[in-house]
Amino acid sequence: MKDLKVVIGADHAGFDYKNALVSYLQSKGIALQDVGTFSDQSVDYPDFAHLVASAVEQGQADYGILLCGSGNGVAITANKHQQIRAALCWSVQIAALARQHNDANIICLPARFVTQQQAIEMVEIFLQTPFEGGRHLNRIRKIACSY
Repeated sequence: MKDLKVVIGADHAGFDYKNALVSYLQSKGIALQDVGTFSDQSVDYPDFAHLVASAVEQGQADYGILLCGSGNGVAITANKHQQIRAALCWSVQIAALARQHNDANIICLPARFVTQQQAIEMVEIFLQTPFEGGRHLNRIRKIACSY
């Protein structure tokens, strides 16, 4: 995990969890870019979701982490980017499957519905789990819109 580059962002609802994840990932020696928010004052989640998605899409980070109250807003926003596969996760099993089967490159966490410890565990599993490829690769290739 030490060679990974990770970008993280959150709105006000995910601010405390973001800080806990930043501390945890830094303790593991992971190169981390924190794009905010930097307080618990109300902000608009798309601003941070676009920053994280763009960093992953442009190769500035291997993976992204996004947090908001439900996880839905940041997931919907990040998935507007063609090269992004953002997965809303609420358990370690879902986080593992998002990597194994969907080759997800951003994990989205619902800060109001999981504990900080669960969020840390999901991020750890997400970052450690490889994509299985095989039959899943053809499915992944069909995700992006091509008009």
